[in-house]
Amino acid sequence: MSPRGRDTTGRWLDPESKGEMGGDQAEAGASNGGSSPEEFSGEVIAPDKEAGKGSAVESVDFSGAVSDGEADVQSVVQESRIHEVLEEMDRDLIGLVPVKQRIKEIAALLVIDRLREQMELSSTRPTLHMSFTGNPGTGKTTVALRIASILHRLGYIEKGQLVSVTRDDLVGQYVGHTAPKTKDVVKKAKGGVLFIDEAYYLHRPENERDYGQEAIEVLLSTMESERQNLVVVMAGYKDRMDQFFGDNPGLGSRVAHHIDFPNYSADELMEMAELMVDQQGYELSEEATDALHQYVERRRQRRRFAYGRSIRNAIERARMRQATRLFESGEKLTKKDLITIEADDILKSSVFDDVEEQGFDDEEHTAAEEGQEKS
Repeated sequence: MSPRGRDTTGRWLDPESKGEMGGDQAEAGASNGGSSPEEFSGEVIAPDKEAGKGSAVESVDFSGAVSDGEADVQSVVQESRIHEVLEEMDRDLIGLVPVKQRIKEIAALLVIDRLREQMELSSTRPTLHMSFTGNPGTGKTTVALRIASILHRLGYIEKGQLVSVTRDDLVGQYVGHTAPKTKDVVKKAKGGVLFIDEAYYLHRPENERDYGQEAIEVLLSTMESERQNLVVVMAGYKDRMDQFFGDNPGLGSRVAHHIDFPNYSADELMEMAELMVDQQGYELSEEATDALHQYVERRRQRRRFAYGRSIRNAIERARMRQATRLFESGEKLTKKDLITIEADDILKSSVFDDVEEQGFDDEEHTAAEEGQEKS
């Protein structure tokens, strides 16, 4: 994978790429006339600059896919370059076999829809709103980014960007605040994908003074009236999402694609960890590989395990311990020293304590700090 890309949890591998995207995000926010940073705590993720080349809606012409009364599927695939997204997904995302298959099926639907359009066959735009269900860290946001890229390249959305939000970005604190706040987020997301994480928190029937229902009403209207300009993806735990759609049948009826994200196996988590280590320019010693396998087995049994995110945090902490070890050694360092993570860099994790502490594991501290920074 290119160093400009993201790992399996959606994190930038190259800090410079993140910096570049930050400028694009700020520009997008300003051009959309959105709220100030204090009011909008969501994340606007612009499409990768390399991926964006040749994929803008106005630059893709599928008329050449039809000739002498015959339609060429591969012509659309090659012109839109969606095969690159599908190949990247297969190459860089560990596991998720049923998810990848569903994304390929959706891509096939959209390609055929474009060919029907070129053949002047009657066709209504496919309903594209989606629901992603699964545990935290199973790749939902990352796959949503891939979806945005596919939709953009085939001309179903204009920007290919993803706006990721939670309840706090949509629901106000007083009467008359929620509708404008939700509409402002919709405005930011228009032309792209709106990703609502833990969408069920919008609905709190036990609190009659809660304003979440007002946000739901705005979304209901928007998902119908703006279906040509916006794709909404709602995500969260499966049981809670099922209940959410049961309580709000209008939302459920507007979602065409319900995709369940399976948990990663221990072997898949190890493969993911080794991929992250390699992408960040490190190596695991043989003993460190064994220690990491032990870590994965133990961490899966502990609280707040978030699959891909927990593995990413574990690698970050191992890097920190390696850096501390080298810093305190007082010795001259070789290239091998600088790239090698040793067993002790992993075994010093609190996950290996005989008794689980009541507070956070050290990797969980990293996750908590990230959450505080985001808010």
